[in-house]
Amino acid sequence: MPNCGVAYYREDLALVHHLGFGFHAELCAPGVLTLLEPVLDRGGLVLELGCGSGLLTRRLVDAGHRVVATDASPAMLELAREYVPDAEAIELVTLPDDPLPSADAVVSIGHVLSYLHDEPAVRRGLAAAADALRPRGVLALDICDLEWARARRDAPNVGWVGESWALVTQFRIPTPDRFVRQMAVFTRNPDGTWRRDDETHDNVLVDTSTVPGLLREHGVHAEVGAAFGDETLPAGLRVVIGTRPEH
Repeated sequence: MPNCGVAYYREDLALVHHLGFGFHAELCAPGVLTLLEPVLDRGGLVLELGCGSGLLTRRLVDAGHRVVATDASPAMLELAREYVPDAEAIELVTLPDDPLPSADAVVSIGHVLSYLHDEPAVRRGLAAAADALRPRGVLALDICDLEWARARRDAPNVGWVGESWALVTQFRIPTPDRFVRQMAVFTRNPDGTWRRDDETHDNVLVDTSTVPGLLREHGVHAEVGAAFGDETLPAGLRVVIGTRPEH
């Protein structure tokens, strides 16, 4: 869910992400579903921020949750509407300033808030997520800590290849709080030829130890941890898990 005016995840990269990068949703889903069991028991509404093509949404709906899935990428939303047609709603929402519906849980994976354009925007996005949470609600999201860059200081450029796509990524760390991925996206045309599109993703990294204090100001008691459940997440990716008390 990138910031307004930045066309992250256009059609080709959205498709490549859907076809080749579902492993993060599969990794996180068991822990997220366990955290949301009290919400499921009372038939509460789950708001998903940055749903992408609906990979986690599918798991939430299959578990019986009512889900409003949101993203800022029209290309991602088009895929999500095909992949999870039984979601309660799939809507275009751009953080940090678009209004959010109130919900009994707010979830987000894939360090969605880290795509916002600066730290104040990230903090406004966190505040918006907290403000959308109803009493007894559950907050569960992941976000990039400053360690994300430190752990990848010497990371080599990488590439991935699928049956009908390829992705080549170059990394840059211009400042300690920025991690930039420059991507060449190749997808196969119906006639067998290939086309190329280029995207640059600029992620903002934050000191996640300050997040609980910010959320407390918005009525949510939260902790920063290493995982939603038993999974092992990439170095520098933190989870924020919290609740809004009933009173």
